[in-house]
Amino acid sequence: MIRLNRLSFAYGGRTPLFADFSLVVGKGEAWTVIGPSGCGKSTLLFLIAGLTAASGGEVSINGERVVRARPSTGLVLQDHGLLPWATVRDNTRLGLTIRRFYGPDGKHSPAGQGADPARGEKLVQYWLDWLGIAHLQEMYPAQLSRGQRQRAALARTLVLEPDLLLMDEPFSALDAPIREDLQKVMNAFHRESGLTSLTVTHDIEEAMVLGEKILVLASGCNRQPLVVTNHLFAGGVRREDDDYVRLCGRLRELLSSTDGSRG
Repeated sequence: MIRLNRLSFAYGGRTPLFADFSLVVGKGEAWTVIGPSGCGKSTLLFLIAGLTAASGGEVSINGERVVRARPSTGLVLQDHGLLPWATVRDNTRLGLTIRRFYGPDGKHSPAGQGADPARGEKLVQYWLDWLGIAHLQEMYPAQLSRGQRQRAALARTLVLEPDLLLMDEPFSALDAPIREDLQKVMNAFHRESGLTSLTVTHDIEEAMVLGEKILVLASGCNRQPLVVTNHLFAGGVRREDDDYVRLCGRLRELLSSTDGSRG
């Protein structure tokens, strides 16, 4: 699904974040990315999304090189990005509206995918229902809690039926109970849908709940990927389990040793 081939990237005049970095994410896998601040977590996500260009190597998805943002990639950011003057329902259908305007041009909408307004409205209603915000669909973002706004942002992305879901610390600004509830929602969604996903997080417990594989990045230059397999993911992560505590402890040890010397 995703292949990073000898990827290199550096911000001007700074130490490279990635150099000859290679990684393969299989179709249907759920990955999380953790690491210290400034290690390149969000940068990696934007490179895969086609929003940032690599200085060397390449990113490919389904065998096609990524040279720009692709319409089949869904991206969810921490700040929600909802239009303040639009209702929840109108925000959810925003991508569909844009696709109908441009048509299946391969840039704003997947090539060959025609618009079906009736089906689109069914998808909008499905995701509003599935995410538990159908009763809020005529309200505006300013009238919602942060958790409700994040659910609306998820609905807006999922209604486009992406083949790849990228999320950049989507729940970090939420209070703990709301954050844990949305983590469970997304864990259940992945196990039901099998959608390929990559989530950036600074939280070890969130990485465990959302990722069957966990990529640990280091400060300094990342050359060789360090991947931890989360064997608890398939059965649903339970925070009270001893295995969960042990794996969290291992991830903490890895994070404390990510001093940029790896590779």
